[in-house]
Amino acid sequence: MQSPPPVGLKCLPAACRPREKLLGLGAPALSDAELIAVLLRTGLPGKHVLQLAQELLDALGGVAGLLHADAAALKPVKGLGPSKRALIMAVMELARRALAQPLKTRSVLNDPKAATDFLRLQIGDRPHEVFALMLLDSQHRLIAFEELFRGTVNQASVYPREVVLRALHHQAAAVLLAHNHPSGLAEPSPADIALTRNLRDALALVGVRVLDHIVVTRERGASFAELGLL
Repeated sequence: MQSPPPVGLKCLPAACRPREKLLGLGAPALSDAELIAVLLRTGLPGKHVLQLAQELLDALGGVAGLLHADAAALKPVKGLGPSKRALIMAVMELARRALAQPLKTRSVLNDPKAATDFLRLQIGDRPHEVFALMLLDSQHRLIAFEELFRGTVNQASVYPREVVLRALHHQAAAVLLAHNHPSGLAEPSPADIALTRNLRDALALVGVRVLDHIVVTRERGASFAELGLL
């Protein structure tokens, strides 16, 4: 007996189809699941594409989790073949690059909110602490973003020698330090302050400035520079 075809968008009334809603009302009118359904196009036999899209979001922790998902994280999701996984990964990478692009063309100091938003999206929702570097040229434009160290939910072991080596590798003139607080509280701790000053002094020995250290959560960020902690 032949299996029923995958359940797609055409079975819905025209006014309820995500693609038609997107074209008629604009992308902001769609839910997260509807936007993902536009990408997936078809579900599984007996499972509507909107249901599949919602299950994908639930499995990965929402849009933020999906943004960070790699091929290994997507592969176990039933209904995502190679073409759908490739499409999702391509779209998510374009989103990340779109956020980084303004930082590559102008000084991060001219738009500190853009830098904070970029960092929140990159590492703000991680369940463990991540220490990262934004490596900058002499005009304080973004050269590269690197995640260097991962820790538990409470702390990450950060090695100044490795931070210095990455700055030299990229020939950076300055850096912006960043890490996340999985607790959801963005306030710097005494340990964060001590680490920042150690890194500032280590990088100064090779002529690299620390412009800021930003602590981020999913919802907000805290700047050491703005708090007078550098």
